[in-house]
Amino acid sequence: MLQYYQSPAKGRQLDENPRVPSTSLVHTTHLRHLPLLHRGKVRDIYDIDSGHMLIVTTDRLSAFDVVLSDPIPYKGQVLTEISDFWFKRTSSIVPNQLSNRSLDELPLDADEREQLRGRAIIVRKLKALPLEAVVRGYLIGSGWKDYQATGKVCGIDLPAGLALAERLPAPLFTPASKAPAGQHDENIRYDEVEALIGAPMAAKVRETSLALYEFAASHARDCGIIIADTKFEFGLDADGRLTLIDEVLTPDSSRFWPADTYRVGISPPSFDKQFVRDWLTSPASGWDRNSGEPPPPLPDEIVEKTRAKYVEAYERLTGREFT
Repeated sequence: MLQYYQSPAKGRQLDENPRVPSTSLVHTTHLRHLPLLHRGKVRDIYDIDSGHMLIVTTDRLSAFDVVLSDPIPYKGQVLTEISDFWFKRTSSIVPNQLSNRSLDELPLDADEREQLRGRAIIVRKLKALPLEAVVRGYLIGSGWKDYQATGKVCGIDLPAGLALAERLPAPLFTPASKAPAGQHDENIRYDEVEALIGAPMAAKVRETSLALYEFAASHARDCGIIIADTKFEFGLDADGRLTLIDEVLTPDSSRFWPADTYRVGISPPSFDKQFVRDWLTSPASGWDRNSGEPPPPLPDEIVEKTRAKYVEAYERLTGREFT
Protein backbone atom coordinates (compact mmCIF):
# COMPACT_ATOMS: atom_id res chain seq x y z
CA MET A 1 0.00 0.00 0.00
CA LEU A 2 1.24 3.48 -0.81
CA GLN A 3 2.01 5.97 1.90
CA TYR A 4 -0.04 9.14 1.65
CA TYR A 5 0.99 12.58 2.81
CA GLN A 6 -1.59 15.34 2.93
CA SER A 7 -1.00 18.96 3.71
CA PRO A 8 -2.54 19.93 7.06
CA ALA A 9 -4.16 22.80 5.19
CA LYS A 10 -6.44 20.29 3.48
CA GLY A 11 -7.69 19.01 6.79
CA ARG A 12 -8.03 20.53 10.21
CA GLN A 13 -6.05 23.69 10.97
CA LEU A 14 -4.07 22.46 13.95
CA ASP A 15 -2.74 25.86 14.90
CA GLU A 16 -6.30 26.99 15.60
CA ASN A 17 -6.10 25.04 18.87
CA PRO A 18 -4.87 27.58 21.45
CA ARG A 19 -3.36 24.76 23.54
CA VAL A 20 -1.04 23.71 20.71
CA PRO A 21 1.25 26.40 19.25
CA SER A 22 1.85 25.72 15.55
CA THR A 23 5.61 25.91 16.15
CA SER A 24 5.38 22.83 18.37
CA LEU A 25 3.94 20.66 15.58
CA VAL A 26 6.49 18.96 13.34
CA HIS A 27 5.12 16.83 10.52
CA THR A 28 8.23 16.87 8.31
CA THR A 29 11.66 18.31 9.04
CA HIS A 30 13.78 20.27 6.59
CA LEU A 31 17.41 20.70 7.62
CA ARG A 32 19.58 22.60 5.15
CA HIS A 33 22.92 21.84 6.77
CA LEU A 34 22.69 18.05 7.11
CA PRO A 35 22.10 15.47 4.35
CA LEU A 36 18.85 13.52 4.65
CA LEU A 37 19.52 9.79 4.80
CA HIS A 38 15.98 8.47 5.19
CA ARG A 39 12.45 9.65 5.86
CA GLY A 40 10.48 6.88 7.55
CA LYS A 41 6.90 6.69 8.73
CA VAL A 42 7.70 8.70 11.86
CA ARG A 43 11.42 9.48 11.90
CA ASP A 44 13.62 11.66 9.72
CA ILE A 45 17.27 10.58 9.76
CA TYR A 46 20.17 12.85 8.81
CA ASP A 47 23.85 12.14 8.25
CA ILE A 48 26.41 13.75 10.54
CA ASP A 49 29.68 11.94 9.91
CA SER A 50 31.10 8.46 9.32
CA GLY A 51 30.15 7.30 12.80
CA HIS A 52 27.02 9.24 13.74
CA MET A 53 23.60 10.28 12.52
CA LEU A 54 20.72 12.43 13.75
CA ILE A 55 17.33 10.84 14.43
CA VAL A 56 14.39 13.25 14.57
CA THR A 57 11.08 11.85 15.80
CA THR A 58 8.29 13.86 14.19
CA ASP A 59 4.64 14.12 15.19
CA ARG A 60 3.57 11.96 12.25
CA LEU A 61 1.34 8.99 13.00
CA SER A 62 1.09 5.88 10.87
CA ALA A 63 -1.71 3.34 10.93
CA PHE A 64 -2.15 0.33 8.68
CA ASP A 65 1.14 1.27 6.98
CA VAL A 66 -0.21 4.66 5.95
CA VAL A 67 1.17 7.96 7.23
CA LEU A 68 -1.79 10.08 8.31
CA SER A 69 -2.13 13.70 7.29
CA ASP A 70 -2.66 14.95 10.84
CA PRO A 71 0.27 15.13 13.25
CA ILE A 72 -0.34 14.41 16.93
CA PRO A 73 0.86 17.33 19.10
CA TYR A 74 3.98 16.56 21.16
CA LYS A 75 4.05 12.93 20.01
CA GLY A 76 7.64 13.17 18.82
CA GLN A 77 8.79 14.59 22.13
CA VAL A 78 6.91 11.90 24.07
CA LEU A 79 8.42 9.07 22.02
CA THR A 80 11.92 10.52 22.27
CA GLU A 81 11.76 10.96 26.04
CA ILE A 82 10.19 7.54 26.70
CA SER A 83 12.87 5.86 24.57
CA ASP A 84 15.59 7.78 26.40
CA PHE A 85 14.06 6.67 29.73
CA TRP A 86 14.24 3.00 28.71
CA PHE A 87 17.62 3.20 26.98
CA LYS A 88 19.23 4.45 30.17
CA ARG A 89 17.53 1.83 32.34
CA THR A 90 18.27 -1.16 30.13
CA SER A 91 21.93 -0.48 29.35
CA SER A 92 22.93 -3.19 31.83
CA ILE A 93 20.99 -5.70 29.71
CA VAL A 94 22.23 -4.62 26.28
CA PRO A 95 24.26 -1.68 24.88
CA ASN A 96 22.26 0.88 22.91
CA GLN A 97 22.62 3.42 20.12
CA LEU A 98 22.99 6.52 22.31
CA SER A 99 26.09 8.66 21.89
CA ASN A 100 27.50 11.30 24.20
CA ARG A 101 27.37 13.97 21.50
CA SER A 102 25.32 17.14 21.96
CA LEU A 103 22.95 18.75 19.48
CA ASP A 104 24.71 22.04 20.25
CA GLU A 105 27.70 20.98 18.16
CA LEU A 106 25.67 20.61 14.95
CA PRO A 107 26.03 23.38 12.32
CA LEU A 108 22.37 24.41 12.28
CA ASP A 109 20.50 27.70 12.09
CA ALA A 110 17.96 28.78 14.70
CA ASP A 111 14.94 27.71 12.62
CA GLU A 112 16.47 24.26 12.13
CA ARG A 113 17.12 23.87 15.85
CA GLU A 114 13.50 24.78 16.53
CA GLN A 115 12.43 21.74 14.49
CA LEU A 116 14.57 19.50 16.72
CA ARG A 117 13.46 20.82 20.11
CA GLY A 118 12.86 17.88 22.44
CA ARG A 119 12.64 15.34 19.64
CA ALA A 120 16.13 14.68 18.29
CA ILE A 121 19.14 12.59 19.35
CA ILE A 122 22.57 11.87 17.92
CA VAL A 123 23.18 8.14 17.72
CA ARG A 124 26.00 5.87 16.65
CA LYS A 125 25.82 4.34 13.19
CA LEU A 126 25.27 0.60 13.45
CA LYS A 127 24.53 -2.27 11.08
CA ALA A 128 20.81 -2.95 11.54
CA LEU A 129 19.66 -6.56 11.71
CA PRO A 130 16.99 -7.43 9.11
CA LEU A 131 14.22 -8.34 11.54
CA GLU A 132 11.90 -7.03 14.22
CA ALA A 133 12.15 -8.78 17.57
CA VAL A 134 8.54 -9.03 18.74
CA VAL A 135 7.72 -10.21 22.26
CA ARG A 136 4.14 -11.08 23.23
CA GLY A 137 3.04 -11.34 26.84
CA TYR A 138 -0.71 -11.46 26.22
CA LEU A 139 -3.00 -13.04 23.63
CA ILE A 140 -4.21 -10.17 21.45
CA GLY A 141 -4.10 -8.82 17.90
CA SER A 142 -2.74 -11.10 15.19
CA GLY A 143 -1.63 -13.53 17.90
CA TRP A 144 -5.26 -14.01 18.99
CA LYS A 145 -6.38 -14.58 15.39
CA ASP A 146 -3.57 -17.09 14.88
CA TYR A 147 -4.47 -18.91 18.09
CA GLN A 148 -8.15 -19.12 17.16
CA ALA A 149 -7.26 -20.67 13.80
CA THR A 150 -4.42 -22.99 14.81
CA GLY A 151 -4.12 -23.20 18.60
CA LYS A 152 -0.68 -21.68 18.16
CA VAL A 153 0.93 -18.26 17.93
CA CYS A 154 3.49 -17.97 15.16
CA GLY A 155 3.88 -21.76 15.20
CA ILE A 156 4.38 -21.96 18.97
CA ASP A 157 2.02 -24.41 20.71
CA LEU A 158 -0.16 -22.99 23.48
CA PRO A 159 -2.60 -24.59 25.94
CA ALA A 160 -6.18 -24.95 24.75
CA GLY A 161 -8.93 -22.71 26.12
CA LEU A 162 -7.06 -19.41 26.40
CA ALA A 163 -9.23 -16.28 26.11
CA LEU A 164 -8.82 -12.97 24.34
CA ALA A 165 -6.28 -10.72 26.12
CA GLU A 166 -5.27 -13.49 28.52
CA ARG A 167 -1.77 -13.46 29.91
CA LEU A 168 0.35 -16.11 28.21
CA PRO A 169 1.98 -18.85 30.29
CA ALA A 170 5.32 -17.25 29.39
CA PRO A 171 6.28 -14.38 27.06
CA LEU A 172 6.79 -15.47 23.45
CA PHE A 173 9.52 -14.36 21.05
CA THR A 174 7.76 -14.06 17.69
CA PRO A 175 10.08 -12.33 15.18
CA ALA A 176 8.98 -10.60 12.00
CA SER A 177 10.72 -9.71 8.79
CA LYS A 178 11.28 -6.04 7.99
CA ALA A 179 9.08 -5.24 5.01
CA PRO A 180 9.74 -2.44 2.50
CA ALA A 181 7.99 0.87 3.18
CA GLY A 182 4.23 0.63 2.74
CA GLN A 183 4.11 -3.13 3.16
CA HIS A 184 3.24 -5.28 6.15
CA ASP A 185 5.91 -7.00 8.20
CA GLU A 186 5.49 -10.78 8.09
CA ASN A 187 5.91 -13.15 11.01
CA ILE A 188 8.78 -15.57 10.48
CA ARG A 189 9.82 -18.80 12.18
CA TYR A 190 12.76 -18.95 14.53
CA ASP A 191 14.70 -21.16 12.11
CA GLU A 192 14.31 -18.40 9.52
CA VAL A 193 15.91 -15.98 11.97
CA GLU A 194 18.80 -18.42 12.35
CA ALA A 195 19.16 -18.53 8.56
CA LEU A 196 19.14 -14.71 8.40
CA ILE A 197 21.66 -13.88 11.11
CA GLY A 198 23.15 -17.20 12.24
CA ALA A 199 22.18 -19.45 15.16
CA PRO A 200 24.38 -17.80 17.84
CA MET A 201 23.10 -14.28 17.06
CA ALA A 202 19.51 -15.50 16.78
CA ALA A 203 19.76 -16.97 20.27
CA LYS A 204 21.27 -13.73 21.56
CA VAL A 205 18.46 -11.66 20.04
CA ARG A 206 15.79 -13.92 21.53
CA GLU A 207 17.40 -13.99 24.97
CA THR A 208 17.92 -10.22 25.02
CA SER A 209 14.41 -9.42 23.77
CA LEU A 210 12.80 -11.56 26.45
CA ALA A 211 15.02 -10.05 29.15
CA LEU A 212 14.12 -6.51 28.03
CA TYR A 213 10.42 -7.34 28.03
CA GLU A 214 10.49 -8.93 31.47
CA PHE A 215 12.36 -5.94 32.91
CA ALA A 216 10.04 -3.38 31.32
CA ALA A 217 6.82 -5.28 32.04
CA SER A 218 7.70 -5.45 35.74
CA HIS A 219 8.41 -1.70 35.93
CA ALA A 220 5.30 -0.82 33.91
CA ARG A 221 3.00 -2.95 36.05
CA ASP A 222 4.22 -1.04 39.12
CA CYS A 223 3.13 2.10 37.24
CA GLY A 224 -0.33 0.76 36.45
CA ILE A 225 0.43 -0.24 32.85
CA ILE A 226 0.39 -3.69 31.24
CA ILE A 227 2.74 -4.11 28.28
CA ALA A 228 0.79 -6.62 26.21
CA ASP A 229 3.40 -6.84 23.48
CA THR A 230 6.25 -4.84 22.02
CA LYS A 231 8.92 -4.91 19.34
CA PHE A 232 12.64 -4.26 19.52
CA GLU A 233 15.16 -3.55 16.81
CA PHE A 234 18.84 -4.34 17.02
CA GLY A 235 22.07 -3.56 15.22
CA LEU A 236 25.69 -4.60 15.42
CA ASP A 237 28.57 -2.29 16.29
CA ALA A 238 32.02 -2.45 14.69
CA ASP A 239 32.97 -5.31 17.04
CA GLY A 240 29.84 -7.30 16.22
CA ARG A 241 28.16 -6.63 19.58
CA LEU A 242 24.38 -6.71 19.69
CA THR A 243 23.04 -3.17 20.25
CA LEU A 244 19.54 -1.84 20.87
CA ILE A 245 18.48 0.74 18.25
CA ASP A 246 15.52 2.74 16.90
CA GLU A 247 12.85 3.36 19.58
CA VAL A 248 12.14 1.22 22.61
CA LEU A 249 8.98 0.46 24.59
CA THR A 250 6.98 3.45 23.37
CA PRO A 251 3.25 3.74 22.60
CA ASP A 252 4.19 3.40 18.91
CA SER A 253 6.15 0.16 19.30
CA SER A 254 4.13 -1.42 22.12
CA ARG A 255 0.60 -2.20 23.19
CA PHE A 256 0.01 -0.51 26.57
CA TRP A 257 -3.10 -1.30 28.64
CA PRO A 258 -4.23 0.39 31.87
CA ALA A 259 -3.95 -2.29 34.56
CA ASP A 260 -6.91 -1.02 36.56
CA THR A 261 -9.43 -1.70 33.77
CA TYR A 262 -7.85 -4.87 32.35
CA ARG A 263 -10.26 -7.78 31.99
CA VAL A 264 -9.69 -11.14 30.34
CA GLY A 265 -12.07 -11.72 27.44
CA ILE A 266 -12.25 -8.16 26.11
CA SER A 267 -9.86 -6.03 24.09
CA PRO A 268 -8.73 -3.47 26.69
CA PRO A 269 -8.52 0.27 26.02
CA SER A 270 -4.96 1.29 25.29
CA PHE A 271 -2.45 4.11 25.63
CA ASP A 272 -1.12 3.52 22.13
CA LYS A 273 -2.21 4.26 18.57
CA GLN A 274 -4.72 1.41 18.61
CA PHE A 275 -7.17 4.17 19.55
CA VAL A 276 -6.67 5.75 16.12
CA ARG A 277 -6.84 2.39 14.35
CA ASP A 278 -10.17 1.72 16.03
CA TRP A 279 -11.57 5.03 14.77
CA LEU A 280 -10.27 4.49 11.25
CA THR A 281 -11.98 1.08 11.04
CA SER A 282 -15.24 2.34 12.55
CA PRO A 283 -18.23 3.46 10.43
CA ALA A 284 -17.64 7.00 11.75
CA SER A 285 -14.51 7.42 9.62
CA GLY A 286 -16.15 6.29 6.39
CA TRP A 287 -12.80 4.89 5.23
CA ASP A 288 -12.32 1.59 3.44
CA ARG A 289 -8.72 0.61 4.19
CA ASN A 290 -8.71 -1.70 1.14
CA SER A 291 -9.80 1.00 -1.29
CA GLY A 292 -6.34 2.43 -1.95
CA GLU A 293 -7.61 5.85 -0.96
CA PRO A 294 -5.87 7.90 1.77
CA PRO A 295 -7.51 7.95 5.21
CA PRO A 296 -9.68 10.94 6.09
CA PRO A 297 -8.40 13.74 8.35
CA LEU A 298 -8.70 12.90 12.03
CA PRO A 299 -11.39 14.78 13.98
CA ASP A 300 -10.14 17.21 16.63
CA GLU A 301 -11.50 14.95 19.37
CA ILE A 302 -9.49 11.94 18.13
CA VAL A 303 -6.30 14.01 17.83
CA GLU A 304 -6.71 15.42 21.34
CA LYS A 305 -7.53 12.07 22.93
CA THR A 306 -4.57 10.45 21.17
CA ARG A 307 -2.25 13.20 22.41
CA ALA A 308 -3.60 12.74 25.94
CA LYS A 309 -3.06 8.97 25.81
CA TYR A 310 0.58 9.35 24.74
CA VAL A 311 1.24 11.93 27.45
CA GLU A 312 -0.43 9.79 30.12
CA ALA A 313 1.71 6.80 29.13
CA TYR A 314 4.81 8.99 29.49
CA GLU A 315 3.81 10.32 32.89
CA ARG A 316 2.87 6.92 34.30
CA LEU A 317 6.02 5.18 33.08
CA THR A 318 8.52 7.88 34.01
CA GLY A 319 6.84 9.33 37.09
CA ARG A 320 7.45 12.81 35.65
CA GLU A 321 5.07 15.55 34.60
CA PHE A 322 5.21 16.10 30.86
CA THR A 323 6.24 19.60 29.80
